[in-house]
Amino acid sequence: MKEFIEGSAAIARTIKMCKPGVISAYPITPQTHIGENLVQFIANGEMECQFVNAESEHSSASIILGVSAVGVRAYNSTSSQGLLLMAEVLYSIAGMRFPLVITCANRAVSSPINIWNDQQDSVTLRDSGWIQFYAENNQEACDLHIQAYRIAEDQNISLPVMVCVDGYILTHAVEVVNLPDQEQVDGFLPPLKPLHVLDPQDPVSMGVLYDPSSYMETRYAIQETMSEALELIPRVASEFKEMFGRESGGLIQEYRTSDADKVIVAMGSVVSTVKEVVDEMRGEGEKVGAIKVITHRPLPSQALYDSLKDVPEIAVLDKSISLGAAGPLHMDLKYTFQGKNVSPKISGFVAGLGGRDITRDSIREIFDRLSGEQINCQFVNLDVEQMVNAT
Repeated sequence: MKEFIEGSAAIARTIKMCKPGVISAYPITPQTHIGENLVQFIANGEMECQFVNAESEHSSASIILGVSAVGVRAYNSTSSQGLLLMAEVLYSIAGMRFPLVITCANRAVSSPINIWNDQQDSVTLRDSGWIQFYAENNQEACDLHIQAYRIAEDQNISLPVMVCVDGYILTHAVEVVNLPDQEQVDGFLPPLKPLHVLDPQDPVSMGVLYDPSSYMETRYAIQETMSEALELIPRVASEFKEMFGRESGGLIQEYRTSDADKVIVAMGSVVSTVKEVVDEMRGEGEKVGAIKVITHRPLPSQALYDSLKDVPEIAVLDKSISLGAAGPLHMDLKYTFQGKNVSPKISGFVAGLGGRDITRDSIREIFDRLSGEQINCQFVNLDVEQMVNAT
């Protein structure tokens, strides 16, 4: 059913239909509305679920870890510093192979204090062993959560999934979202069947000490599972389309790239702006296109290579920065083409940090700059006067 609804409220409605048994989250802007809506559902008797209050994000992550250990579906949402405070526990969740789902309402990290959107928080944890999805709009955000549980709980995967949603731009935006009914979700998402649970009648050990003779094998196992996830994610997206009647999720999405000689690669809500500019420039006779990265981890290297191998000039637009290096997605794409027979020009641009607007003019500027020398790390819309004051 289509509704005109705030993004956070739509996500909360979707989580309700996924039927977690326990939710634990700590309030932090801009994800707080998600938790508020879920608490209201529980208080109204609309969810058979327990909300566990915690004194911090670290504690809330620890709670859902414990809940998953006893075989119960769980959920958490967080943002920015809260996500980073969870980092220790998030690594443990992945290492213990618990199929949890978290929403990250993307927000800049301190210091200086900034509550507006970029993707530094989740990108910083791209190496934690969590599968990461990035939503372009609120419809995709809702759909990705349903698919996230299905993928995480697949017994051949059993890894946690983080659904990343741009703070304010999506979480507080009111737009039309086609929310499924409960029967559809139940048909797509079966009850959780965990591989291992803590049970006094059948005791097992979890999270035990691994010495150098065996620790590396655990990392290898997660790496191999990530490769398997690259095969499962498109299959789940295909099944989702068949059941729900819309295309959503998957690894990447191509937009007007078949004959493009310039393509921008990006992830999250900025892709909508890129698509608008692509349409405008196509109308002016320019052969431009866009690639949306939905799955950031595992990195869909083969899919990116197949889509971009015939494109001579590529721009990667990052809303995060690996300080001292370059944009993380830019470096990922450079890795994708390493050792291949084709060597396109791949330029990297960093934009939107701390919520700075990425306008149509910004996107046009990126396309225009592709005509020159390859750019390794170019900040877009940088205010020189502000830079002098900041230093």
